[in-house]
Order: sequence, then structure tokens, then C-alpha cells
Amino acid sequence: MSDSRRNPLLCQLYQRYLDDQDSAAFMSGALSRYEQGTLQRLAENPRAEIRRGAILALGFLGDYDVNHTIGRALHDHDRTVRILAENGIRNVWARAGSGEQRQRLAVVARLIAAQQYHEAIARATELIEQAGWFGEAWNQRAVAHFRLGRFVEAIRDCHEALEVNPYHFDAAASMGQAYLQLRNQVSALECFRRALRLNPNLEGVRVQIDRLSRSIEGR
Repeated sequence: MSDSRRNPLLCQLYQRYLDDQDSAAFMSGALSRYEQGTLQRLAENPRAEIRRGAILALGFLGDYDVNHTIGRALHDHDRTVRILAENGIRNVWARAGSGEQRQRLAVVARLIAAQQYHEAIARATELIEQAGWFGEAWNQRAVAHFRLGRFVEAIRDCHEALEVNPYHFDAAASMGQAYLQLRNQVSALECFRRALRLNPNLEGVRVQIDRLSRSIEGR
């Protein structure tokens, strides 16, 4: 067997990235040799190192069509693949829609970071009215509502985010936090369990589930 068969280019690119952390070089190399569909197939390769390279590349370069592939990788038996999937899938969520829509989403995120929640809600609402299928727009508006103490509105937006993007574990976890604020432990527990089913790596959510389960059982 040739060396290229034993150690395909994707593995070489991934190892080089681990050595130098040069994401631009990794993306350039992957983009020049692999189509998105090929990377999606490689994400299910029996070799863990190939899956790692494929998921890293999809997280850097993939459009929203790879959401399902990376979502499945959250359950990979290889811990590194799971970590890469969790990091990458959030980037993919923000890549839905056109370039102009993605820019508008970035403005919403910046407004939230600047604690300008009312303006963030207004901007997110405009985006949702144009692109109701943009799950991350719903999620960002939910964040702004939550920060303002509008927990019912936050829950509704998290629900919509999950309707259009069933892999959105952040929305499920946020919905659980909103239910906690409303003192509804049973609904909060259900949401946290949903988040953990989507992403088994959420250790903070796992802790919440254990705590809430004990609290409910002790009533």
C-alpha cells in the first residue's frame, strides 16, 4: 500500500494544522482538493483521524447543508471528533442564508454583546420576517429577550429555532434556562434532556439534569 493510501492528504493537512495552528493553510489545502460532498462522506470514514480532518474542514468551510453531517458527529465515539463538531456546527448555523443576511445576523450578535437588547430584537425581527428559516436569527432574538427578562418570549423563539434547525442544542438549553426562571422545573428538565440528546457533550447541562431530577423526585 502506498504512503498516500495509508496517510491521505486530509490526514496530513490535519496533522499540519495541529502542529502550526494555521487555519488559513488548512482551509486552503482542503478547499483545493476536496468537495463538500466528499468531506461529508469522509466524516463517516472508519478512521478517526480522517473523520477529524473532515469535520474540522466542514466546520471551517461547510455551508448550512452540512448541518446534518456535523450534527451526527456530535455523537461520534471519538472525543476529538465530538469536540470539533461542537465547535464547527455553531459556525455552520451562522452561515445559513445570503451574505447580506449573515451580515445582518452578525450585527444582531454585536448588539447583544454591547447589551443593546432592544435594538438587537428589532434587527433580529427584521431578519426573521425576511428569512424565517434562519434558525440562528430566532436563537439570537431569544438571547436578547432572555437578557431583558422576557422569558416567555425567549421560550417561543427557542422553540422556533428548534423547529427550523432540530440540531440547535443551544436553543434547547436556553429554553431550559428560561423555564427555570419561570420556576417550571418539569419543563426545564425536559428541555435540558433534549439538549443533551442532541449534544451528549454538554456537561453543564448534564449537571443541571441531575440537580433537577433530584429536586423533582424530592418533592
